[in-house]
Formats: sequence, C-alpha cells, structure tokens
Amino acid sequence: MKMKSIIPMMVMAAMPLAGVAQTLGSGLHSADFDKTVQPGTDFYQFACGGWIKDNPLPAAYSRYGSFDRLAEDNNKRINGILNELLKGHYAQGTVEKKLSDYYKLAMDSMRRNKDGVKPLMPLLKEMEKAKDVKSLQALQLKYAVEGYGFPMGVGFGADEKNASQNILNIYQGGITLGQKEYYIDNDEATKNIREAYKKHIVRMFGMFGFKQKVAEQKMHDILDVETALAKVSKSRTELRDVEANYNKMTLQQFKQLYPAFNVEGLCLAQGVKAADIQQMIVGQPTFLEGANKYFASISANALRAYMEWEAICSAANYLSDEVEDANFDFFGKTMRGRQQNFPRWKRATNLVQGQMGEALGRMYVKQFFPPAAKERMEKLVKNLQASLAERIQAQTWMSDTTKAAALDKLNHFYVKIGYPNKWTDLSKLTIDPAKSFYENVVACRRFWNAHEVETKAGKPVDKDEWQMTPQTVNAYYNPTTNEICFPAGILQKPFFDMEADDAFNYGAIGVVIGHEMTHGFDDQGRNYDKDGNMRDWWTASDAKNFNERARMYANFFSAIKVLPDLNANGDLTIGENLADHGGLMVSFNAYRNATKDNPLPEKDGFTADQRFFLAYAGVWAGNMTDKEIRNLTKSDPHSLGKWRVDGALPHIDMWYDAFGIKEGDKMFIPKAQRLELW
Repeated sequence: MKMKSIIPMMVMAAMPLAGVAQTLGSGLHSADFDKTVQPGTDFYQFACGGWIKDNPLPAAYSRYGSFDRLAEDNNKRINGILNELLKGHYAQGTVEKKLSDYYKLAMDSMRRNKDGVKPLMPLLKEMEKAKDVKSLQALQLKYAVEGYGFPMGVGFGADEKNASQNILNIYQGGITLGQKEYYIDNDEATKNIREAYKKHIVRMFGMFGFKQKVAEQKMHDILDVETALAKVSKSRTELRDVEANYNKMTLQQFKQLYPAFNVEGLCLAQGVKAADIQQMIVGQPTFLEGANKYFASISANALRAYMEWEAICSAANYLSDEVEDANFDFFGKTMRGRQQNFPRWKRATNLVQGQMGEALGRMYVKQFFPPAAKERMEKLVKNLQASLAERIQAQTWMSDTTKAAALDKLNHFYVKIGYPNKWTDLSKLTIDPAKSFYENVVACRRFWNAHEVETKAGKPVDKDEWQMTPQTVNAYYNPTTNEICFPAGILQKPFFDMEADDAFNYGAIGVVIGHEMTHGFDDQGRNYDKDGNMRDWWTASDAKNFNERARMYANFFSAIKVLPDLNANGDLTIGENLADHGGLMVSFNAYRNATKDNPLPEKDGFTADQRFFLAYAGVWAGNMTDKEIRNLTKSDPHSLGKWRVDGALPHIDMWYDAFGIKEGDKMFIPKAQRLELW
C-alpha cells in the first residue's frame, strides 16, 4: 500500500513511535562494541568491533555484514515458503504451480548435470553455421529478446523531460566486466584480473566443445571487441551527469548516425509497434559513435565470438555444476574474493526470486509483515518528511525561491511502504517441467520482455509499479516518479525494531528514510522537479552554493585510503554520501522533535543521542575481502560500510556533542571543514 494523498508537510506534527517509550529497550547489544577503542579515534571500530570479531567472513561471501545477515534470514524465510509449496498439489496455470515447478528445476542437479551443456548447444551451433556478418545479424533479430552481440541496452522507461510518458531508451553496454577500467587500467591488480578473464574465456569455450586454439582465438576476438567498447564508454562517475545522458532524437536520426545498429529491426522483432519507437533517448552518443565505427567493419569471426560469449555467459548459471563452478571461479573467487559458492538451496531460491520475486513477495508479506509495523513506519515517514521541511527552511545558503520549490517537491513525494497495491498477472508465463531449466529461464525472459512491451511501449508511466520486490532488504528513491519506497524486507532488525525506542529506530531506519528523501535533492535528484521532470528549478546562486559544498565533500571522500594502493572515489559516491549526510541530519532532527516532550533516559550505559549514532553505525557492521573492496570502489556508488560511518559522522555536529569528540581526536575535523547542506 502507499499513501496516495499529498502529505501536508508544513503542518505535520512530530509523533513519537510509541506511546510509552520508556518501556522499550535500547535495541543495542554490548557484545557488538569494542570499548578498547575511543569513539573519536575510530567510531566504526568502537561501535562495530565486537560484531566484526564475532561474525567472521563466511567462505561464500565477499562481504558479510548486519545488512547481509538480514538478507540471509529473509532468504531462509523465502526458501521456507518454496519448500512448503513443494508439499502441495496445484492446478495447472496457478502461481503456486509455476513457483514450485521452477524451484524444482533449479534444485534438480542430477538432471542439470546429465544435460550438461546440451541445452545451449543448438544456439551455439546455429551461430557457428552463420559464416558472414549478414547471417549473424539475422540471428540477432531471431533472438532479439536476448540481444546477443548488440552492445547496448535497449528498453522503455520514463522520458525524463516528460516523466509521465514512457519512451525508448538506448544506453551504453556490451562489456562483460561492467566497468571500463578493467580493460584499460594498468595497475598490477587490474592487469591480473584481465589475465584471469582471458583464461576464463578460453576455459568456458572449452567446456562447450571448442578446441584450445579455436577457444584462444575467440578469446582474443572478444577482448578486442570489449576493449574497443570500453575505450568509448563513459565511466561510472561520468554517467552521473543526468543532463548529458539525455539526448532526444528521432528514429530516422538514429539510423543516419549509427547505421551499424538495427535498433528498429530489434524492436519490431520483439513485438514493439513502429509508432512507439519514432522518438528515443540516447544516453551516450559518444559511445554509440565509437561503437558504430567499430561494428561497421567488424569481422564475422569477431562478431560470432562476441555473440557466442554473451550466450554462454547468459546461460552459465542454469546448466551443469561444472559450468556453474567455472563461472564462479572467475566472477566469485577472482573478481570478489569469495572462497566458495552459496549452497544450492540458496542459489535456487535466488533464481526463483529473479524471475517470480513479486509472486513470492505476496506470500512473504502475508506471513511476515504485521500491520503494526506498517503503521509505525507510516508515522516515522511522516515525521521524517516534516523534519526535512524544517531542515530546508533552516538553510542560510539557499534562497527563498529555491526553498519554496524544494518544499513543493517534498510535499509531492509519493510514498510506498511494504508491498504493492496491485500484483503482476503471471497468467501468460509458462513453466514446463518437461523442458530443461535453461529453456524455462529463456521462457521467463521472453515473458518479462513481452510484459515490458505490453505495459510500457507507447504507454504512460505507471507510478504504482515497484522497482523492488516486497522482501528486498533495501529502499530506493525514483526521481522520475518522485517516489520513496521502503519494502517490507528492510523493516526488520537491525534497521527497524518494534521493541526498541525512538533513539534506536530513528538512528537506523530513520536515517534510511531520510537518506532516500535526500536523494531527491542530491547531485542527481536535484535536477528533477516535483513531477519527476528533469528541469532546473534552482537559482544560479543556489546551484553554485550546492555544487561548492558537494565538491568539498567529494574531495574529502576521495582522500580516504580504502587499501594501501587505492583511494575511495568521492566523485562516484557523492550522491550516496550526500544522502547519508542528509539522512543523519534529518533523522536526528526528527528524533529530537519526537522526544522533546518526553526525553529518553540513559539505557545500557548510553544516552539517547549516543544510541542514535550507535544504531546508525551498527547497520554497516561487516567484514569484506580486499578483492571486494577493490571491486566495489570501482563500481559501487555507495561508500564502503566503514566509511559510511567514519566518513559521514565527522561532518555531523551532534555526533561531536554526543560523544565529547574534541580537537586532537583522530576523527576530529574543524567546524569550517564540515559539510553544511541539509
């Protein structure tokens, strides 16, 4: 459900989360702390050191924290639902039948091992028989849904300057390793990954019956293609420029500029009407220009190898154990530092969620999401919205004109809590137990592709659509719908504790809520208005003030050493770091408002203010491999957990007051160097 009405921000009263707060616990656990460390020296270690020591990194994980533990617990609940489904008998065509059949297929290792690579071989043989570029391009259209060898994303989404209407979006892609830096950087760690990637490609082609020399040649062809694409790709940091990513053109203009790519044919082959692709948004024209130049003269051998590689990668986790293990050896062990794969039940559960997660979510909320949690969450969201309105009003660097627009946007936030008020119709999805697991995966992909075409192509944006399943342990802000969404999955400890007082809940889930709200006003979100349209509603002076503050904050994080030879990327993480800062400021203010008439007493040796910050830090407790630190620093717009604490808190005045942090303490930074934004 969501609150569809506009929330009257300026008159909203702050409401405590519980009637008798003194009867509630602190929500904290003394074993989680490391009191041998002073809060002003390393607050992350002080707040989380005990947890980190008591929860060593499991072999299957590259990162394991309190966040991941909750996700794991949720996974067990979902698996419990699936195992219960296995005990029943259901009519053909029911959701229960589809879920149980798909899960059985995912779990049936004997059958998958017996089939080996056979399910994919007809496709690979078909590609091998295509001897020229024209024949390969014909196969691209035949398998248009999969997009083999088509080095870009193509799909329908909101027109960011007409946000109520969907439009065709085209954006860069085509590189298996995800980030361009893996192909062009020459530091020792990156070169080692590249060499391992080459060996992985050769190994995988060998499993599908290709001889060593042939596999090696295909590897060289693939690296040539992907490196060429990487060189013309924008970095993750560059992609943060939302205005630069908006380039509207007609289909005719696209065909003239990029003739190597038959986007029209690809869309028509997927059932899209010609009328619905006459206009489009091209995200990265320089990428398209470079890719077009390369693909205009690509050899048949290179295109074939590239298409075959995409087919192999898309099938690897749905075939035999041998293939899946080989895939894990590179992407799990080499790239992320994981020692072993998850057990089969967990992998199978995740695979079901990947295709029918919403259907599972519908069952999940019936069992595990009590109405009381939703009601308490609704109150908390209202309090946070009121607090953010106060914070906006209090800023001295922002003009009244921009404040009014910001408050109007805040007043129009579309709030979603728990689960959707409508569920996707799966009646057209067919799961056939007689076919291989891989064939059923392909059937699911085609169903979801057809669903997107049916619901989005040429259609208005559906604001009731959810971007996450109800059981997801996460939250999001969507700028084009101006919505904040908090799935049921995150509304549990360590984020949300019905038995803990306001200090804990505002420090944990309250900051998450404030974080998502602040995304509406971060370096990207501030470019969108109350209706979700990309529009500059800032005065020039206010924009300058914002950018100066954001630049200072980005520089602060870029100076952080995450490994001896690697700094954090403050430019990549600036949006999330600003949202963390805003979340802390807004939630602390809301907590103070909610408890001003009945201040919370000291509990478990900590004041209420201290418990607020300890609860926040506890959310990010965790262990991580060095390989994952390196991987996430290159790819993730979020700072690492330690720095979401030790990087964010030195900019929060109230943290200094709560713990008596003073000049000379390691984490102390002068007042003039602290971020003042929200």
